[in-house]
Formats: sequence, structure tokens, C-alpha cells
Amino acid sequence: MLRRTILALTAAGLLAGCISFGEDPPERLMSLTSTARVAADQGKVTRDVQAVGVSAPALPAALRNQRIAVQTGAAFAYLPKAAWVDTPSQLFRSVLAETIEARTGRFVPDTRNGAITPDTRLSGTLLAFQLLGGQGKVLVIYDATLAKSGSDEIRARRFERSVPVAGEDARSVAAALNEATNGIATDVADWIGAG
Repeated sequence: MLRRTILALTAAGLLAGCISFGEDPPERLMSLTSTARVAADQGKVTRDVQAVGVSAPALPAALRNQRIAVQTGAAFAYLPKAAWVDTPSQLFRSVLAETIEARTGRFVPDTRNGAITPDTRLSGTLLAFQLLGGQGKVLVIYDATLAKSGSDEIRARRFERSVPVAGEDARSVAAALNEATNGIATDVADWIGAG
């Protein structure tokens, strides 16, 4: 009986070293925040014609995750032990929406406002959202399209920002990507205008 118990415990100990339940969680989760804030306690009455629908941008395959991407030439890798709190698409959309509403005064509904049908719709693709490895900078590229109800005209424009990084660590890279994202969001809001 004692021999079986010892064998069972030994086998369990050996198996414990082989079993893995996924990667270790990252040391920190990074996010993006808008530098243009909608003022608190200010009510707003608007119509669909003044509202702007902002879609989460499409992403290339290398960015469809919560990792912080590093591009070196044509190769992609990810910063170790760091991740975003959400996908770059959702984080970018949040900064865009907050900035557009703060700078233009127009209402930007979120996905919970399904009954609102904004007259102006912004969509696009986030082509780049990464550290350029060995170059000391980050790159953000957003291809935007703007459409209005009742019009067959679609406006398109590419927005691009490159910001230097203090270092190739998660905190420095996230801060630079936040700055680049806010720069693009400001340019997009000015492009859309107050309508």
C-alpha cells in the first residue's frame, strides 16, 4: 500500500511539470486614453443628422490580438510580458469616439445605442499599430472612410503618425502609441468637422 502511494505521488509530481494551462499572465495590461475629454454634467440634445457612427477599424492579421506588436522589416514579434486590455481595434475606436465628440460637439453613440442611426458613418482599417524594432519609434496608420446617409459619395483619407519612443519596453511603447493615436484622432475629428 505504501509503495503504491509513493508511486502515485511520484507520477503526479512528474506530470505536474508537463501540464501547462497556457501562458503566464502579462506583468501589466496597457490601454489608450483620449487627451480630448467630453465635459461631465453637460447634457446634449441631438438628432441623427448630427450624430457620427464610429466603427471599430478592421485589423491586419498581425494585430488581431491583445499583444503589443513589434515590426522588424517584414517580420512581426510581440513585446514579452505585456498586453493591451482589449484589441487595438477597440482601444483605437474608443479614443476616436471620445475625441470626435469632444472636438466637434457631435454625439458619437456606442454599440449600446442600437436605435440611433447616425447620418455620418466613419469606418476604416488600422493598417499599422506597432513599434518599429530598432528604429526607436512607433507607427500608426489609419485608412478612414466617411459616408453620409442619402449620398453616394464616400470620402477616404489616410492618417499616419510616427512618434519616438523612450525605450523598447511596454510602458514606453504604449505611451508613444497613445500619443500617435491621439494625434490621428484629432486629425480625424477636424476632418469630420462640426457638420
